[in-house]
Amino acid sequence: MADSQLSAAPHPLAKPGYGKRSAPGQKPPTASDFAHLPPRERSIAGYIDRLTDGADISYKTLAKILPLYGQRAVSTALNNLVAAGHLRRGQEQIVSTSGTEHWVTRTWWSRTARDDDWWAAFQRGDVPEDKPPRRTRSRAFILLAALGREAPMMALSAADCAALEPLVSEWFARGADERHVMHALTAGLPSQVHRPFALARTRLTTKIPPERTVPVRPPRRVLECARCGNPARPEALLGGECAPCRGEPVPVPRFPLAPDQVRAHAAQARAAATRPPERAGHAARENATP
Repeated sequence: MADSQLSAAPHPLAKPGYGKRSAPGQKPPTASDFAHLPPRERSIAGYIDRLTDGADISYKTLAKILPLYGQRAVSTALNNLVAAGHLRRGQEQIVSTSGTEHWVTRTWWSRTARDDDWWAAFQRGDVPEDKPPRRTRSRAFILLAALGREAPMMALSAADCAALEPLVSEWFARGADERHVMHALTAGLPSQVHRPFALARTRLTTKIPPERTVPVRPPRRVLECARCGNPARPEALLGGECAPCRGEPVPVPRFPLAPDQVRAHAAQARAAATRPPERAGHAARENATP
């Protein structure tokens, strides 16, 4: 296995924004994830799967870390992993913090083997992205727990915080921040509050801001052929390879010009390019009425 082949150096990371990127919707790891692959591909796949996102998984870097395989062997193995549905290469358009858009090279990895239709849906953005793991205490729960320090008469129990947590989370989803929520819960309180939970629930329900209408921008991705690296439409990349690399003929345009039409167009273009310009006086005499 790959663990016995590792060099002493830790696996390097790619440049920020590049390297391995885990595809969404993968199943939990098991010992038989890559049992269907040949030994070399199974070994390399198991090693890649254990790497964190952002790791450099180019064939040159993997060949340095896995000394039993040279660059050519690793490159071939990666192409075989593309054909098996575990790997895809391409480019994706991202938006930087300054608002500028640019394309970056991506290498998407899936522990779960995917067919061509799944990768085509992923390229279009039709595959749901994984949600980040939920923290032990959410942002909403922390705010509710701190409510008693801001207004002692509104102190809530842990059970109260858990019950009101979804309401505060919805406020955050609609663009509110901690300051807005805290103001809604503490502004204009009566001199005595007998049921802080009920009052907080009422205010969170009746004062909630309107939903934000932010258009969802679909991802812009381009998948590339595993062999030649040329971009192609997803439906043309059967097994991750384009038609020429699979040995299939390139389709001919549906309505090509006949040879005599091509020659006629070329003759007209040459005649127009070589015709001398008419002098103004000569043209005026020819156009004059006798």
